[in-house]
Amino acid sequence: MTISAKSAAILFLFGCISWSSASAQKTDGLRSSGRDWWKHAVFYEIYPRSFADSNNDGVGDLRGIASKLDYLKGLGVDAIWISPCFPSPQVDFGYDVSDYENIDPMYGTLADFDFLASEAKKRNIHIILDFVVNHTSDQHKWFLDSKSSRTSAHRDWYIWRDGKGSGQPPNNWVSTFGGPAWKFDPTTNQWYYHFFYPEQPDLNWRNPAVQAAMFDVTRWWYKRGVSGFRLDAVDTLFEDPNLKDNPVRRPGKNDFGDPFLENKYNTKLPEVHDVLRGLRKIANEYDAVLIGETWTANVAELDEYYGKGNDELQLPMDFLFTMVNKLSPAEFRKQIAEVNAASGWPTFVISNHDIRRSYDRYGDGKHNDQIAKLMAALYLTLRGTPILYYGEEIGMKTTPPTRLEDVKDPIGRKGWPGEKGRDGERTPMQWNDSANAGFSAAKPWLPVPDTYKTHNVADEAKNPDSILAFYKRVLSLRHSNKALLDGDYKALNESDSNVLSYLRVHNDQAVVVVLNMSATPQRSILPLKANGFASAKRLLASGNSSLQGSVVSLPPYGVFIGQLAK
Repeated sequence: MTISAKSAAILFLFGCISWSSASAQKTDGLRSSGRDWWKHAVFYEIYPRSFADSNNDGVGDLRGIASKLDYLKGLGVDAIWISPCFPSPQVDFGYDVSDYENIDPMYGTLADFDFLASEAKKRNIHIILDFVVNHTSDQHKWFLDSKSSRTSAHRDWYIWRDGKGSGQPPNNWVSTFGGPAWKFDPTTNQWYYHFFYPEQPDLNWRNPAVQAAMFDVTRWWYKRGVSGFRLDAVDTLFEDPNLKDNPVRRPGKNDFGDPFLENKYNTKLPEVHDVLRGLRKIANEYDAVLIGETWTANVAELDEYYGKGNDELQLPMDFLFTMVNKLSPAEFRKQIAEVNAASGWPTFVISNHDIRRSYDRYGDGKHNDQIAKLMAALYLTLRGTPILYYGEEIGMKTTPPTRLEDVKDPIGRKGWPGEKGRDGERTPMQWNDSANAGFSAAKPWLPVPDTYKTHNVADEAKNPDSILAFYKRVLSLRHSNKALLDGDYKALNESDSNVLSYLRVHNDQAVVVVLNMSATPQRSILPLKANGFASAKRLLASGNSSLQGSVVSLPPYGVFIGQLAK
């Protein structure tokens, strides 16, 4: 669930060549530990509604995911993150949870989950669940009890307050999905707080009973074979207990007709980090990983989510990387350098269920397939852990609805036509060129884009020049090359406005990555000798990319990856 996208701040650039070895050394001592399996893992986000439908009802399910584990293993995936599959009224597609310790019938049963977990374990694939920590559904038994009486056992599990006056909410806070962040409930004549939809009341994390119950949820799933959690909307866990009005950020109204407010008193409060440390302590008992949905204004803010003793999130997502929405070597250099200077292990993502797919975000309409390979070479060879979004590996495109009656996402229904919602990045996985792209024999819950005829797993698996084939080669290289697994990042030729190049250096091993981010052929002289290397052996390239001595030649959007020798 995306809260908002913020601009990345610019830190200083280093000289002609910049190292991130200092930050790498901060985690070197942990790399041999089994607890840190996630550092070398490749994660893959699955939107369960859209991945594979085993019972042909038009909606994906857990058995469907299980049927594709061999594909994922062959691709090079080590862990799957499954978006919420818990019981839910589906007001926000599962991000309104009514039972944290069960599976929604549309996806299957707990037995189906156990089968998936067992099959994944056979293939050494970890399962990560999406944990909605900020709020529950208004149909959760906790909230149903909470609203029943001012003296109910769960009353203080949520945020209840009197209004400022008749028909007036307690303060000026607005929901991120539009309208006041408060809903009046006539049963007890009080208002309850909801950062998101009214059907998603916020939990009161200041109540120790809430913390204990939610911590126990993680233990329950760890014991069932889960290897970690992606924590949804962690910024919003706490609110100012005095309910101070948020300041106006700038004049005007947003797409929902609400004022532009700075969420000063209801996001990013320091108590969030106490909860993250508590969740991490439990995760450590099970060698589990915590991934954070962490929208930040700059890397300094992102750095806080690792914890001062690296005792909070292992993998806070660097969404600032996704904010580089153009093929700009300079912008990518800045962002990579900044996140490498942070205190923890970087996490790279280029798309997810809330963000337009990278295929058309970076594509120019002519070289999209080549650019998809370029982006794969980038985020899969950097120092850090990558998270793929299903379909990125075959070049799936964003396909937003064209008619209001086709919109499923509540954001799109409410904000149409200015806001079309997130359906476009959640369309069914394209398995083959048969009806419905092989996703289901029934009509899919979202329409399949016409591009399934040219971009699908079956066809691309037979084409050695496909996006899928390129992903497989990069991931195979990533898993087997020590420099790509553990090497420091070293930027090269930082004044080049067309080509992004860098080294990954581990002891006496090194890999050079050269990426042409322009639509014209490029020649780049690499300072290999100045860095102690004499030559490079080609490991992977796209098009007719080549290296002669220290000169690399690249076609438009070309990729060259080479092994360096002393």
